Amino acid sequence: MAEASIESTSPKAAAASSPPAEATPAPAEETSTEPPTAENPAQPAEDFHNPNHWATLNEEDAPGVDDADSAVGDDVASSTESISSSILHYRTIHGRTYHSERGNAEYWTPNDEHHNESMDINHHLLSLSLEGKLHLAPLKDDIQVRIQPLDIYNKILTEIVESSRYWNRDCDFADEYPNAEVVGTDISPIQPDWVPPNLKFEIEDCTQEWTYEPNSFDYVHMRYMYGSISDWSALFKEAFRVCKPGGWVESYEASPRMESDDGTVTETCAINEWGKFFIEGGKKLNRTFEILDKDLQQKGMEEAGFVDVKVWDFKAPIGGWPQDPRLKQIGQFAQAALEQDYEGYILYMANMVLGWTKEEVSVYCAQLRREIRSGKFHPFYRQRVVYARKPE
Repeated sequence: MAEASIESTSPKAAAASSPPAEATPAPAEETSTEPPTAENPAQPAEDFHNPNHWATLNEEDAPGVDDADSAVGDDVASSTESISSSILHYRTIHGRTYHSERGNAEYWTPNDEHHNESMDINHHLLSLSLEGKLHLAPLKDDIQVRIQPLDIYNKILTEIVESSRYWNRDCDFADEYPNAEVVGTDISPIQPDWVPPNLKFEIEDCTQEWTYEPNSFDYVHMRYMYGSISDWSALFKEAFRVCKPGGWVESYEASPRMESDDGTVTETCAINEWGKFFIEGGKKLNRTFEILDKDLQQKGMEEAGFVDVKVWDFKAPIGGWPQDPRLKQIGQFAQAALEQDYEGYILYMANMVLGWTKEEVSVYCAQLRREIRSGKFHPFYRQRVVYARKPE
């Protein structure tokens, strides 16, 4: 089979282009807000393979598969508010810890060290995707901290939802803008103690009303919020409220689907099944993962009142199959991030929401690992960066 390729697009050039016309609104979906319980577990979606299907596959069913080892990449932060001890009462599901049930936050990946290592790798591949940039919004290089009465600062807010998953991104922001105060927010207090002096972490649930004053931030950065937000319009309205006039908001999201342009990912592949866990699980939780398909970033920003909206779409490969050296490196890191914790990414959705057993999840992940390691499949997932400005 001929080598598949993904066009390498410069984020700088793409960001300069005009944003696409507003898409036709997606039809409303029927969702279930009733959480699954042990007495009334949620049922798998009809288009899933039966979980036992993956246990019946022999190695010859996945050509080229081997069990080669993969090379895969290692505290508590303070809060401005007093932290209730309940925040530290993490939930444990099949030996994996998840954030507490404080507030309305609902997040689907673990907050343990094993998964955080995967997110460290993921942060690096996302930086590579932006050619080493931390953002695309045109921030000023000379952002200054101005201490005024009541300790009101010019700030950069990096808004994150899952425990410590991108604290290294916040450190990078603080290093790049040493004269700015960088505030990283999270729902789990497990960030590192050693951070740049201009960075602080605060416990904040972005699905509720934000605790910050209006017009207090120069920049709000969000990444990978999919599956955790029930009202994207409300999210961007809060970002608009806390943003200063002339300030920027930037949102980085991805499709949950693994796709291919050359037909190597088919309906029979475990790779193809991956996105269904999140799409169907998101419907049941009323927290969609289909951010790109529904154009929720651009629509939410425009509804909130932001202007000068810019959109950049690109594809991120999974595995070292691309010919382009930069894309090959991105793909290798994407594979390494998954190899670090396949089960951590889907366990909550598959087991707690869709009713799979832990053993069925493990068997499926083993098949997925074999397919990706084989090199015979050329998957990628679509990503989108959207940024916009609050009018002066």
